Amino acid sequence: METRPPTTSVIRFAQRESGSFEAERRVPEEVPIALSYAGTTHAVMMASPADLRDFALGFSLTEGIIASPAEIDTIEVEEAGAGIDIQIRLKDSANTRFQARRRRLAGPVGCGLCGIESIDEAMRSIPAVEARMTLSPQQIADAVAALSRRQPLHRETGAVHAAGLYSPANGVVCAREDVGRHNALDKLAGALAGVEIAGATGAVIVTSRVSVEMVQKTAAIGAGFIIAVSAPTALAIRAADGAGLTLVALVRGTEFDVFTHPHRVEIDKGASQPLAKQREAT
Repeated sequence: METRPPTTSVIRFAQRESGSFEAERRVPEEVPIALSYAGTTHAVMMASPADLRDFALGFSLTEGIIASPAEIDTIEVEEAGAGIDIQIRLKDSANTRFQARRRRLAGPVGCGLCGIESIDEAMRSIPAVEARMTLSPQQIADAVAALSRRQPLHRETGAVHAAGLYSPANGVVCAREDVGRHNALDKLAGALAGVEIAGATGAVIVTSRVSVEMVQKTAAIGAGFIIAVSAPTALAIRAADGAGLTLVALVRGTEFDVFTHPHRVEIDKGASQPLAKQREAT
């Protein structure tokens, strides 16, 4: 059960070529949300106060805290002053494993990544994906266009990210939005797990740049693709390559860049130019 509306109305002063005026505008809410396990806060994220059960489940899965939704006993969303506390109770075996992990990682220095407490944990190995799906350039363009139609909060505010899962047979089967790109992807992971849709059946699409955390979370979902409208970081490219994940970025219609494992993209090889020829042309 959600506790707060994800947007609010404010008055702003607008300057336009035709003149200036005061008017209302919808803006997204941004709330500190604590993810707590066994009564102890593990991470505090700035996020949209929507789809919070999906957030709790997806974060638990993509951060490797649980192996499956069955390892969660209860999820309770509670108001906590200026923020929201999501209390997650793990079943005995998962809780024992989680507590051991916390003891192993405990230390005086934190890296600030989703509650991770060591550099080694931030750079954890990514499981290899086994998805065999391929996509054509038109399907990649369709996936990005379809996700844009599944972003009501962005249409209202112009200030949130989205993540979705695209299936060639069914289009975007699920999408979630959030002020944070990682949060949107976690919410997607939770929503998919909640209805038992396997990530390997589709491609993850995101409206942001691709960082290494986005690659880690996509691999945890099990998808063989991550498709983005912005560029990836160098570390994200290396991580995707090592995990066998096809990273497609800078999508503009049927034009895009494939950074890793292009064998899943049905490109007309006869129309492509070797790198040396491209350099000669420039």
